Amino acid sequence: MPTREPTREPARPPGRHQPRRPPARIPARRTFGDVLAGLAALVALVALVGGVPYALLRFAGPPVTSEMLDLRFFTAEAGPSTIQAVLVLLVWLAWFQLFVCVLVEVYAGVRRVGMPARVPLSGGTQALANKLVGAVLLLFTAGAMIAPIARMAAPPAAPPVTAVAYSAPIVEQTLETHKTKKVYVVQPPHGRHHESLWEIAEKCLGDGRRYPEIYRLNQAKEQPDGTRLRMADLIRPGWVLDMPDDARNVHIVPAGQSREQTLREHPGVAHTRAQPDARHHAAKKATEGTEGTEGTEGRATEKSDKDQARHRKPDVRQDQPEITIREAQSLDLIDYLAGASLAAAGLLALLARRRREQLWRRMFGRRIVRPRDDAAQAEVALRLGGDAPGARILDIGLRLLGAELAAQHRTPPTVYGAHLSPRTLDLWIHPPDDDPPEPWTAQDGGQVWRLPAHEGRLLEEQPGGAPYPGLVSIGTDASGRVLIDLEAAQGLINVRGPQTTAALAALAVELATNRWSDRMRITLVGFGEELTVIAPDRIRAVGSLAEVLPELEATAAPRREVLTGRVSGSPRDAHYLLSAVAPTHEEARRLALLARRDTAGYVLAGDVPHATWTLEIGDDGKARIAELGFEVEAQLLPRRHYKALIDLFRTAGRLDGEAYPEAEPLEGLHPPAVEIRMLGPIEIAGLAPLEEGRMALATELLIYLATHPGGVHPVVLGGVLWPRGVQTMVRDATIARVADWLGPEHLHVDEAGRLRLGPEVRTDWALFRELVRRSRHDPTARTVLLEKALGLVRGPLLANRPSGRYAWLAADDLEYDVAAGVADAAHRLCELRLAQDEPDAAVAAVRAALLLATDDEGLWRDLLRATHATGDAVRMRAVVEVLTRRAASHPYGGGMAPETEALIEELLPSWRIHVVRESSA
Repeated sequence: MPTREPTREPARPPGRHQPRRPPARIPARRTFGDVLAGLAALVALVALVGGVPYALLRFAGPPVTSEMLDLRFFTAEAGPSTIQAVLVLLVWLAWFQLFVCVLVEVYAGVRRVGMPARVPLSGGTQALANKLVGAVLLLFTAGAMIAPIARMAAPPAAPPVTAVAYSAPIVEQTLETHKTKKVYVVQPPHGRHHESLWEIAEKCLGDGRRYPEIYRLNQAKEQPDGTRLRMADLIRPGWVLDMPDDARNVHIVPAGQSREQTLREHPGVAHTRAQPDARHHAAKKATEGTEGTEGTEGRATEKSDKDQARHRKPDVRQDQPEITIREAQSLDLIDYLAGASLAAAGLLALLARRRREQLWRRMFGRRIVRPRDDAAQAEVALRLGGDAPGARILDIGLRLLGAELAAQHRTPPTVYGAHLSPRTLDLWIHPPDDDPPEPWTAQDGGQVWRLPAHEGRLLEEQPGGAPYPGLVSIGTDASGRVLIDLEAAQGLINVRGPQTTAALAALAVELATNRWSDRMRITLVGFGEELTVIAPDRIRAVGSLAEVLPELEATAAPRREVLTGRVSGSPRDAHYLLSAVAPTHEEARRLALLARRDTAGYVLAGDVPHATWTLEIGDDGKARIAELGFEVEAQLLPRRHYKALIDLFRTAGRLDGEAYPEAEPLEGLHPPAVEIRMLGPIEIAGLAPLEEGRMALATELLIYLATHPGGVHPVVLGGVLWPRGVQTMVRDATIARVADWLGPEHLHVDEAGRLRLGPEVRTDWALFRELVRRSRHDPTARTVLLEKALGLVRGPLLANRPSGRYAWLAADDLEYDVAAGVADAAHRLCELRLAQDEPDAAVAAVRAALLLATDDEGLWRDLLRATHATGDAVRMRAVVEVLTRRAASHPYGGGMAPETEALIEELLPSWRIHVVRESSA
C-alpha cells in the first residue's frame, strides 16, 4: 500500500497577515445541546428501525406476497399491482440495509472496536446510521466513541485538524494554515501493557489493520534515543512517530520540527539524551539491579511482605526499568550486523581462526581475552544473523558450476546478480542459456540458473576454483538476499546517497571475508584503514586514486581469459577497488576506460558520469540499481558498527590473556533437587520435561539464571533471550511457565525485582568448579577431586543447543571460563599423574578435557607428552597423525601452533616422513 501524501493547505494571499487563532477547546462533558441531539437521534432511530416496518406492514404489506412466489408473476404483463409490489420490496430492502447499518454501528460503539465494519453498497445509509448511533451513545455515556465512516467525497480545501491532549480528554481544533504534520509520542508502559503499532493505529486511525501505514512512514527514521524503527512489532516509549493525515488523537507540529523538540513540547515520557556518566549508571542499574533502587516498590514493601515474596511465584510487573540507552544501542547493532547474514558468516569464521590462534598461546591459569561493550554486542549480532549454510551453498554451488563447465570446455556465463533464499540460489546470467550443468536448472528461458537449497545442502566440498569472487550483497528483499557481481558491470559502479561510506564499508567487509573466493585483493581509497585488522592478507587502504591508478592500468586482464583461468586451475588474483573519494574528471575517464577491458570491479562514490550502474542509497534505507531493476533494504555498516567490528577483531588478536575468577564455595556436594548439565549435551535432571516446543526456550532461561547467581531482572532477561525484541506479555508468560515448572521453592524474586534460583538448583559446571577449588586446598585428595571434576565433562559446552539460540554467550564469561577451567584442570592432573609415573592416567585426563576444549593447543601438547611417557611408539605416531590431519583439515584453518610442531620434532623426529608417506598413499 503506498504511503499517502500529506494534504496540502491553501497558501495565504500575498501581502496579508493572518494572525494565529488560538485553538478552540471543545469541553469533554455533554452540553444541553448534546442531550437534545441525542434525544432527537434516539427518536429518529426508533422511528426508522421500528416505525418504518410497522407502517409498511400496516399500509403496504409484507415484502414478499404469495403472488410473487409464483413464477408467472414475473413473466406476465406488468400492471399497476406488479409495479406496486416491486416498489414495496425495494422499500423493504432499503429499510433492511439501514437496519444492518444500525446494528454494525451499535456493535462498534458499544464494544469500541475502532473502525466499524463496512456494509456493502451502504455509503450514505451507513454514514446516517453512524451519526444517529453516535449521538445516542453520547447521550448515555461520555466515553463511548464511534469512528466516523470515511467520506467518499473529496475533503474540503482546509479541513479542521483535531488533536487530543494526553493529560485530559480535550479535543483541540486548529485553523493554522502553515504546513504542519501529525505525530504521536509512544507512551510508557502501564503495568504489563506496552503500546504496539496496532493499538496506535486503532486509536489514531480507527482501524488496527492500518498499522503498516505508520510503519512505512517511520521505517528507518532516527528516533530521539538514536535508534531506528526496524521491526513493526518493536517500538519504544518516547519515540515520535509520523502519522497519516487523517490521524486523530495526535499532536500537530510544524513540518520541519525535530523529533527532540517535539518530545520536549509533548513529553510522552521523560526523556533526555544521556551523558556518558548517566548512560553508565543506567546500564549498571539495568544489568545489576542493586543500585539506585530507592523508592521502588521493592524498597517500600514491609519486611513481612519481603519474606513472603521469597516464597511466591515471581511477579515481574514490579520495579520494571525502562529500556536503557545501552540496551537500545545493542538492538541497533543487531539491526545492522545480524541482517548482513553472509558477511556475518564470514566474519565468524575469521573470528574463530583468531580465537584458535589465541588458544595456541594461552597461558596456564588465564583465559583468552573476551570482548566487551559494543564489541561483545557485535559478536552477539553476528551469531544471531550468520548464515553459514547459505554461504556454504553459495560457495560449493558456484565451484561445482565452474568445474562442470570447465569439464565441458565451456566458458562460464556472465553472472550480473544472484538471489539467495532459504529455498533456492538463483543466478541471473547473460547471455541466456537453457543448458546449465546439473544439479542447476534453467528458469525464465535460460536467463536464470537455479540451484535448489535441498540439492545444495547435499553437495560435497569442491576442489575447483571460485568463478565469481566478486559476488557481494547489496541488501535483502522480502524473500532473501540480493547480490551483484562487481565484475559484471564491465564498467564503473557509482554509489550515491547520504550513507555512501556505510555502504562501501559493508561491501568491503563481505568481500574480505567471503568463502566463495580464493585469491583476492581489495583496495580501499579514503576509508577503511582499520579493516586491515580483519583481513590483512586481502585489504589495503590508500589515500587517493592517484596512488593506485598506474598499478591498475599495468595489471589489467581481459574478462574471458580470467574466467577461463579460474575454472581451469590457473586463476589470477581478483581485484576490487572501493573508493569513498570522488574521482576527478580525468581519473573517472581513465577508470572508465580501464573497467571496460579489465575484469576487476570498480565502485566509486561521488558524481561519476561514466558509470555503468548506479547504486542509490536513499534516506529510507533502500538500495536501488535502476539499470538492473533492483530495490532492496540496503546492507550498511555505519561508523559505530564498523568500530565495534574493529574492536572485536583487535580483542581477538590479543595474546596476553586475562585472569578468570575463582568460584564461590558451595555449601555441600550432596545431590541437588534439580541439576542442570552443561558440560556436554544439555540435560535437566529432577524436572519433568515440558511439552514439545516450549522446552528449548525454558531450558535456555533456566541456564542463564543458573549461570548468573547474582540474579537477573526480567527486563534484562528479556533482552538476553529475545535479542531482537519481545512483547512483555510473551516474556512474562515464559517466566511464569518456568516458575511453574521449577516450583515456588526453586525460583524467587529478590527485593530489587531480580529472579534468583534457589540453592537446590545446581549446574555441573558449579560442581566442577567446587571440586577444582577444593583440590587446591586439599593436597591429599587432589588427584581424586580433579578426576571427579573431569568425569563431569561429556562433550562440548551446551553441545546440543538449538541453532540460532544462546547468542548471549558471546557477551558472557561462561564460554571463556569453562574452556580455560577444564583445560587447566586437565593440565594440572596430567602433571600430577606424570609425576606419579602413571602416564595412562595422564592420557585419560587430557582426553577427557579434549572432549570440551578441542582447540586448546596446550592440551594437545600435554597429550603428546603423556603419550610419549607411555613408551608406546605406535600410540605416539597415532596421536601425531591425528593432530596433523586435524590441523590440515580444520574448518577454520590456521595449521598447527609452532610450539606444537617443535614438540613433535623433539619427541618424534621422524614424524614428517610418516606424514609424507601417509599423504602420498
